[in-house]
Amino acid sequence: MVEQVKPKYSIHWLDKIAEIPKQAWDALAQPLATPFLEWEWINNIEKSGSATLNTGWQPCHLTVWQGTELIAGALLYLKSHSYGEFVFDQQWADLSYRLGVRYYPKMLGMSPFTPAVGYRFLIAPGEDEREITEMMVGAIDHFCVRNRINGCHFLFVDPDWRSLMESYGFRAWLHHSYIWSNQNFTNFDAYLQQFNSNQRRNIKRERKAVLEAGLQVRVLTGEDIPQHLFPLIYRFYSSTCDKFWGGSKYLTRQFFAQLYSTYRDRVVLVVAEKENQPGKAVGMSFSIRKGDNLYGRYWGCFEEFDCLHFEACYYQPIEWAIAQGIQTFDPGAGGSHKRRRGFPATGNHSLHRFYHQRMSQILHHYIDEINQAEAEEIEAINQDLPYSKREIDLSTLIHQP
Repeated sequence: MVEQVKPKYSIHWLDKIAEIPKQAWDALAQPLATPFLEWEWINNIEKSGSATLNTGWQPCHLTVWQGTELIAGALLYLKSHSYGEFVFDQQWADLSYRLGVRYYPKMLGMSPFTPAVGYRFLIAPGEDEREITEMMVGAIDHFCVRNRINGCHFLFVDPDWRSLMESYGFRAWLHHSYIWSNQNFTNFDAYLQQFNSNQRRNIKRERKAVLEAGLQVRVLTGEDIPQHLFPLIYRFYSSTCDKFWGGSKYLTRQFFAQLYSTYRDRVVLVVAEKENQPGKAVGMSFSIRKGDNLYGRYWGCFEEFDCLHFEACYYQPIEWAIAQGIQTFDPGAGGSHKRRRGFPATGNHSLHRFYHQRMSQILHHYIDEINQAEAEEIEAINQDLPYSKREIDLSTLIHQP
């Protein structure tokens, strides 16, 4: 479908990222801090069958062209459920049901299954961002109203872009995740010094437990990762999903296998092996790096070892991050235990618009109260951190990208 906007621009709605030339999309996506809007990452998710119509993620990407040149794009999906989003809107869905308003399908903007801040419209440098954004918002509104879609939602949004979108009537909903920041640490011991004495001893004990279990843990990146480990990532991921998350196995085996040839330059693996069985992984964590940001994604183990989860998912990545000059480490969704290991609660926002009048009225009436409660929760969490000196600026944590 092609919609003519005015002679200068044309808008195309596309049903897979593969319809967009990789070089054209990445010219817009690669300058961003987030790696999760890049063509290869999204194409891997869609091509592998992880995010498709059959899984409830129907690609519906918005693109803006000037002749044959791509000047803007928005990664969008029509969702028939709320799984894999990590922003839990089931209460909004329940309210909609009680009002007799259809909640699904909904329009969703995010990198699928990826609770990491950075989503935004992609706009070419030199273009008028406000003009292009207004055009894209208008196209989305028109599409949703015409197709009787009652809600549009953008998750884990870029903080600067959030401010722009609020000027077009989207309402921001505050959430929190746990983010490690590099406070100019020179090494792991310097990182430990921020904690009170009890927590320093606890972390040292946890790391010692892994050594005493006879495990060797190493970090592998990019070209140093052998190909056979990529299918193994899926097995660890699958094992963790089966143990803890029930039906939340969103990514396919093919997704991880494809990363070897397409995206391994961004991959960071922490691999745990028994000292008497080198080369045979018993546990692994999987992260993605871009610039000075590190993103923890998945983890798993075939045997249970005391504190291996903390070592593979937190301590080894932090030690490596300090050595590499990484400035922020987002270890992934959930887990209040992260805060005791140097990950304070940090605010992030989603953006929402309802096209049904009553739902829109309720959102606008209550969202400030909801956000105030969340801000108070963030403050309460961070007042209970095991630091020797508490120097946490709540406003910084709420607005940090």
